Amino acid sequence: MQPRERAPYSAIVDRPKLTLPGGARMVIWPIVNLEVWDISRPMPRAFLSPPNGMPLMPDVPNWSWHEYGMRVGVWRFFKLFDRLGIRPTLSINARVCEDYRRVAEQARDAGWEFMAHAYDQVPMHKLEDQPAMIRRTLEVIETFTGTRPIGWLGPGLTQTLETPDYLAAAGLRYIGDWVYDDEPTRIATTHGPLITLPYTVEHNDIPVMMIHQHQSDYWLTRLIESFDQLYEESLERVKVMAVAVHPYISGQPHRIPYLKKAFDYFARFDGVVVWNGIQLHDWYVSQSPA
Repeated sequence: MQPRERAPYSAIVDRPKLTLPGGARMVIWPIVNLEVWDISRPMPRAFLSPPNGMPLMPDVPNWSWHEYGMRVGVWRFFKLFDRLGIRPTLSINARVCEDYRRVAEQARDAGWEFMAHAYDQVPMHKLEDQPAMIRRTLEVIETFTGTRPIGWLGPGLTQTLETPDYLAAAGLRYIGDWVYDDEPTRIATTHGPLITLPYTVEHNDIPVMMIHQHQSDYWLTRLIESFDQLYEESLERVKVMAVAVHPYISGQPHRIPYLKKAFDYFARFDGVVVWNGIQLHDWYVSQSPA
């Protein structure tokens, strides 16, 4: 594996300004992440540390914590976004369509965009055959929904140096793993360009709640303060703000009220649109042809 030549640096202030239709100035991109945690493997994340610090298998408490999201928490998301008239991007392990068919059907029938999130929750670096897994993921989702995904999010945002080439070769057109901008950008691959959409670690409930261990109300504070700053800046150039949530985290009864309050707050402002990944991709391509 040889390091690639670094892409040219592109400061946001030096790029041509983008424009949104209808006089809008800012995009909120909501993403719901649905994953399969295989109880036969170590859990991708732990809320409860193991006794005496020694990991044990099967990890029933942490598997069950995630399972709560798929049995209960995700239905709070469906109810909230239906009330708001929002159809978010669904970052989905393809295996959800097989193991949690009822959940996947609800998202499909509600018109959510399916963004491929690998087959199940295994880092890309651990796979012996990335192209085969990517093909399997897209085929399972396409069979289930009738539509082939154009977007990709790696498990844990993982990529190897070859991953963008594999994704473009499979026909994918945008990725969310590169969290380095407030606007979409374009990167080169050996199979043509990929659009990078501004996914988030700063407004993602995993880092805020689970890694940095902030209280639930702080996440709302961060979302509001980020929105206020970006909305002010959007007078000069378009801004995109992603909000990424997981049902086993933000779908908990003590956290879902803050997600509600955040979207109620965004709705108070003029010139703010809520789009999914396909809408963001298509808009950017129309604004910035290759």
